[in-house]
Amino acid sequence: MPAHRLVLDLALTVRHDGKGGVADDLDGADGLARWVAAHSDELAEAGAPLDPFAADADALAAVRALRQAVRALFARAVRPGPPSPADAQRLLPDAEALDRLAAAAARVPVAPRLTWPESAAPEITYAPTAPAPPADLLVAALARTATVFLASDDRTRLRACHAPRCVRYFLKEHPRQEWCKPSCGNRARVARHHDRHRTENAQGTSSRTA
Repeated sequence: MPAHRLVLDLALTVRHDGKGGVADDLDGADGLARWVAAHSDELAEAGAPLDPFAADADALAAVRALRQAVRALFARAVRPGPPSPADAQRLLPDAEALDRLAAAAARVPVAPRLTWPESAAPEITYAPTAPAPPADLLVAALARTATVFLASDDRTRLRACHAPRCVRYFLKEHPRQEWCKPSCGNRARVARHHDRHRTENAQGTSSRTA
């Protein structure tokens, strides 16, 4: 999985609840445990082998704090476009978000390790320099992944979806893409159609009464 997929999936644990509000997939330790289990392979590749993983309140708080920083930096990345409406009114200041990201990555110091299989090119991997608690491994791996993504050219493809009821961020895959998925595009087109007819009806009413 590309680095951006893991960090996007973390950001997308904040989602529309289908009722006009916002839901949080990390609403408790059980939610975090499920998310980690669903991403166990990707987290292992990122330096956090966490199968099994026992989530607790401290781990949950640390991951949610990191997610808040990531979403604030996503909002910065999509400027001058507007951020996701899920947290547009409560974004961390940029400097605080950057400091929080750096502090999370520093929870587990890592060192480069060269691996060179007989039949493949050499690769650099990063391994903790000392044993670390699982929660620290998780938060640090996610923070490093977010750092790599935000420093990459992929960052310039990041967009906030502003279809009705959507609060997702997504990577723009082609020049004409406006929405995170086709269903959002359909909702946006329907909303535009209704807005246009309301405007036309209002103008017609105004001209008749003038």
